Amino acid sequence: MPAFSESLATAAALIVDAEPRLVQTVALSLQVSGTATLIGASIALVLGALLAVARFPGHQVLVGVLNTLLAMPSVVLGLVVYLLLSRAGPLGHWGILFTPAAMVIAQSLLVVPLVAALARRLVLSALAEGGDQLRSLGAGPAASALLLLVHERYGVLTVVLTAFGRAIAEVGAVMIVGGNIDGVTRVMTTTIALETSKGDLPLALALGLVLLAVVAALNALIGIVQLRQQRQGAPAEAWA
Repeated sequence: MPAFSESLATAAALIVDAEPRLVQTVALSLQVSGTATLIGASIALVLGALLAVARFPGHQVLVGVLNTLLAMPSVVLGLVVYLLLSRAGPLGHWGILFTPAAMVIAQSLLVVPLVAALARRLVLSALAEGGDQLRSLGAGPAASALLLLVHERYGVLTVVLTAFGRAIAEVGAVMIVGGNIDGVTRVMTTTIALETSKGDLPLALALGLVLLAVVAALNALIGIVQLRQQRQGAPAEAWA
């Protein structure tokens, strides 16, 4: 217990003093996960919305694949991205393995199934409420998908925040494709794993506290968004 108390006190001091290595690690984590979430969510929101409003051959197969990818371990995804970006891989000429760019690609692919599945459910729910109005106005699948996403903007924001939380808490894929290089590709989760194995508990605890604070802030934002959505529940006439 004394050792834990001392480590916790030292960790708190590192946070208060804004220790450079801690700040650098946190900044890289926010940068990588934020960029990955924006890229992955931009693709997945459109994909999920189109899967909700459109019907085409192989539609159910694609939905099944999407749902299957939700359960794919991040280390498996990391391995696939590693093989693609390695020198012997088809994208090896990019030369971005063990760089933040590779980590962004891995996390983008990680959030795509999550965002697409949630967006599809969100649009299906909105379609059940306002689909008749859209069809009566002659809106096609693409236009309907776009309008439904705009209408459900609070739900979309909740989905994006959830995806960011998933990305920033991920460790397996970014460790594989990033290499956990000091000062280059070390993010909060990989640094926590490394420093714990080395016995440097104060830094690991400090990063753990910061990560918990980030996740708590995300949960608070999601709660605020959902509360505002409930207060501004759009009436059925809004679809017109």
